[in-house]
Amino acid sequence: MDRIVAKDIYKDLCELIPDAKCELNYSNMYELIIAVILSAQCKDARVNEITPILFSKYPRVEDLAQANISDVAKIIKPLGFYSTKSKNIVECAKGIVDRFHSIVPDTLDDLVTLPGVGRKTASVVLAEGYKLPAIPVDTHVQRVSFRLGLSESNNVRVTEEALKSLYEKSIWGDVHTRILLFGRYYCTSRNPKCSECKFKDICKYYKANK
Repeated sequence: MDRIVAKDIYKDLCELIPDAKCELNYSNMYELIIAVILSAQCKDARVNEITPILFSKYPRVEDLAQANISDVAKIIKPLGFYSTKSKNIVECAKGIVDRFHSIVPDTLDDLVTLPGVGRKTASVVLAEGYKLPAIPVDTHVQRVSFRLGLSESNNVRVTEEALKSLYEKSIWGDVHTRILLFGRYYCTSRNPKCSECKFKDICKYYKANK
């Protein structure tokens, strides 16, 4: 895609979603990384209902690192995949404590060595928490990017590189947030709000289904 068109898309997204921000509640880097792990295949609003309970019992990363996995599982059970997630967040906390002196690492290479942390989760931590240039690509970002022609691939790594080539590093994090929220609330997987969308002229989905 032409960078001028990509810039226009970003400008329109800024107008449509003027107050774009992460919808996960957190107060520090420890809470952020755990919340992002828990948000996999789960709505942020649901995660926000559970994390206050979790963090009240385990307020520090050291506390979660010493937690009994079965106790953690009971707390996060409503989020789904609780067996895997409970093990991952406890092991992740242990990794942060044992290998990174209780500080959530600030590089992609270090983050992805932690249990439960893939490239997307690591990129969210970098972009949202550390305000470093990164573009996390989840299902929403992938779907919107493909429909609008920002990426010609259904491969998330290819889409990530495509978006990075189209936008300046200084706005990578914001690009991710706005595309994600647009996908979450407007360009949904099913029944997208095409009638009120500014991007109908370039949208592959609209052209195929109008």
